[in-house]
Amino acid sequence: MKKLLAVAATAGLGLTGLGATSASATTGTSGAFHPASLAWHTCRADIVNGAKAYDSAGPVQVSKIIQCAELQVPLDYAHPGGQKITLELTRLPHQGSGAAKGDILVNPGGPGGEGALFGASVYARNSAPMQAAYNVIGFDPRGVGFSTPKLSCDVDYSDAPRPEYGTGGRQDDATWLEKSKDYADACTRKFGRGAKVDLLDHIKTIDSVRDMDTIRQALGHKKLDYYGASYGTYLGQVYATVFGQNVGRMVLDGNVTPKNVWYDAQLTQDVAFNKNMDYYFGWIAKYDSTYHLGTTQAAVRSYYYALQDKLAAHPLTYTSGGKTVAVGEDELVDNIQNAAYRRSQAVWHSYAAALSAYKAGDVATFAGTFGAPTTGGSDDNTFAVYNAVQCSDTQWPKSWAKWHADAVRVNRNNPFLTWSNVWFNAPCMFWGAKAGTPVKVGQSKNLPNNILMFQATDDAATPYAGALELHKILRGSHLVVQDGDRTHCIVHRGDLRPGGVDSYFDAYFLNGTLPKTDTVHVSQLGDPTPPAATSSGKAR
Repeated sequence: MKKLLAVAATAGLGLTGLGATSASATTGTSGAFHPASLAWHTCRADIVNGAKAYDSAGPVQVSKIIQCAELQVPLDYAHPGGQKITLELTRLPHQGSGAAKGDILVNPGGPGGEGALFGASVYARNSAPMQAAYNVIGFDPRGVGFSTPKLSCDVDYSDAPRPEYGTGGRQDDATWLEKSKDYADACTRKFGRGAKVDLLDHIKTIDSVRDMDTIRQALGHKKLDYYGASYGTYLGQVYATVFGQNVGRMVLDGNVTPKNVWYDAQLTQDVAFNKNMDYYFGWIAKYDSTYHLGTTQAAVRSYYYALQDKLAAHPLTYTSGGKTVAVGEDELVDNIQNAAYRRSQAVWHSYAAALSAYKAGDVATFAGTFGAPTTGGSDDNTFAVYNAVQCSDTQWPKSWAKWHADAVRVNRNNPFLTWSNVWFNAPCMFWGAKAGTPVKVGQSKNLPNNILMFQATDDAATPYAGALELHKILRGSHLVVQDGDRTHCIVHRGDLRPGGVDSYFDAYFLNGTLPKTDTVHVSQLGDPTPPAATSSGKAR
């Protein structure tokens, strides 16, 4: 699903295909390539430092136990003896005595999400029995994070303030179409045909799926145990179709439907995100005594969109300590979108408090929450890989008239995300790599019948209807549904109740136990409340 330019978020979508060689995608083989065994070693300092962010999530300090290994894989599996690229892997070893029950390979989504450190996140949030039983294996997919080469096209692309997203006006369209084409062209120059590494033609979902099977072989396993979130569910479902005979236990969390890959996926997201943002505005109104933005959903909504229009016309800049940040329409939308991804006190309160601060004249707090640097560039790796995978997995419409007409139609009733989503994906109109043909998920005689799916009914990034479609496609799968929840990906989100979400996750991996019924429904934990006020009257 879509990722944010200004903020890292776990979500994403993607598809598969190998162009002229895509027919081989259903053969269930990684060709003649045989990987070397993994040599685990102490991780480099930046990976250890990254893991420290998860040290407080559980009793085990993951930064002290994380291990690393590098795995060479073919750039092109059609030529296994040819050019190689390197994947970065991490291992968080089990804490029990004796041999581990197994290795769980994990992926956070994107496309473009960094999986090496996601392994630390998953391990830290695993229950004590899971930590005792399983090693967790993280990996940065090809082109991502600590893997090499790392895809980056234009580090200045997201310098703030960016041109306003607009609503389909001629000048806005012309500005963004030129900006999108320039980005796609920069990617082609650096990583397209004729470059030192032609990564753009070999970064489709099917390429990463084959990498996953190579990781299985390098780990020395006949079967792959896997947990994938968001776009990671697409990697899992394609793997289960192509390499079904190699699937051990597989959990898919926040599910992508293969029927919408990828153009139509953004349109369904537009509707779902708008719904969740309206709900969030209602939540802010409920706590008007804290935020003072309006006592009704309509009042808060009006305040927000008036502010968005104001920042589109006159972006705010703020300088402190020699660092200048800006907040325009784009930066506001990109950041507050996180409130529609996850129902949590920390997320919901931080954005509401920042909006409240702006209304009260506290520009520093507002800019600190929503601002992005005006110069100096930023790491565009996530955005670059997102486009590289989605734009080449399958052919996107080449007609701007279609994009424009669809956006105008959807935006009429769903104004929050529609045009942001258009311009986030617009480089696909100009992408320099040949588009592939998607694997037909589920069409395999080796499809496993033990996949466990998790889904919230009001997930905006991967809407519930798509999860129901995938559940039917993955014959024999089981589905755990959290009713009324608005969180994207629900495993390890704090539902530790007996019979709650995490209990199903643990029972499956520890004992192979699937829910007794095809679909089981779990109640949500409830909406958060603002933090308690301090003696000064301000929320902590």
